[in-house]
Amino acid sequence: MSGVRVLVGTRKGGFILTSDERREQWEVSGPFFSGWQVMHMKGSPVDPNRIYASQYDDWFGQMIQRSDDGGVTWEPMGNEFQYEGEVTTHEWYDGTQHPWEFKRIWHLEPSLTETDVVYAGGEDAALFRSDDGGKTWQEYSALRAVKGPLWAPGAGGMCLHTIIQDPTNADRLIVAVSAAGVFRTDDGGKTWRPITRGIISRWELADPDAEIGHCIHSIAMHPSRPNVLFMQKHWDVLRSDDGGDSWYEVSGNLPSDFGFPIAVHAHEPETIYVVPIKSDSEHYPVDGKLRVYRSRTGGNEWEALTNGLPQEHCYVNILRDAMAVDSLESCGIYFGTTGGQVYASTNSGDTWTAIAGHLPPVLSVEVQTLP
Repeated sequence: MSGVRVLVGTRKGGFILTSDERREQWEVSGPFFSGWQVMHMKGSPVDPNRIYASQYDDWFGQMIQRSDDGGVTWEPMGNEFQYEGEVTTHEWYDGTQHPWEFKRIWHLEPSLTETDVVYAGGEDAALFRSDDGGKTWQEYSALRAVKGPLWAPGAGGMCLHTIIQDPTNADRLIVAVSAAGVFRTDDGGKTWRPITRGIISRWELADPDAEIGHCIHSIAMHPSRPNVLFMQKHWDVLRSDDGGDSWYEVSGNLPSDFGFPIAVHAHEPETIYVVPIKSDSEHYPVDGKLRVYRSRTGGNEWEALTNGLPQEHCYVNILRDAMAVDSLESCGIYFGTTGGQVYASTNSGDTWTAIAGHLPPVLSVEVQTLP
């Protein structure tokens, strides 16, 4: 019988929720790394027992952990993240130039095909790769060379938070940076270019054709269609049908097009999910109603999914890495909130159940479908 493992990173540790394929009863284990911010936890598609975790503390700094037994035990990995080549400056909040300084790892992305290869997205924004299971790290310095002095932090810092691998082309990677933009390499990281044509940030950028400065919140892709990308931007939900070469808005009838996560159904490449938030200053659901919105048409036409979710006096947020899907036949959707709840749907979002509550604020949610 198949099973599901939900990896939850919070402000005070990591948690693992497990269930069988019915997804009715859940066992919660943790907290792992209690007291630390667990920015992200993710398992390897090659070896489901290989899980990586990024933990951070303002006093103790950055730590990468690895488990090879499904999260039962953990071992510290390498934590030397060095910018390579000439380290210049980037734009700061006040418009001045500021030195590039490493702070923490926001996102970990294990390779689709190689057990010991894993990518890491950092703050200040940079992409790193390990070929030895996280023991040592090397930077893709050519990424920062793409107009790096124009990159600037968003409200949460200048973080590289999204790493997408093309399952049909190992040399293609797509990354997103808050608040610099979205970039793609087609040659394994030797060269990069912004892929922002059609993205308009009218409130942040005076130039409608600006390549740098867009605040990208999250990007999702269905593995069967690597050229189709969906984006939740600071404002606007967008879509690309050509690998990011051009984008167009698909916000449609959403009550707000501000939000953080975006996800694609495991078996329906045109079905996507977002969680509208009232505004960039009021980070809570519109009208205090927690609603996931689903489009079965790849955008523009959206329906509110509310069954099982609080519909009054709800003022939580759902962060960019806090939504994921499983690959069981009846696709499961999962998300976590800053109120410490983790919700799950076993029927593509039609109904929802809280599978964990009273956790610390949730920073990330990932799902493993187990054999």
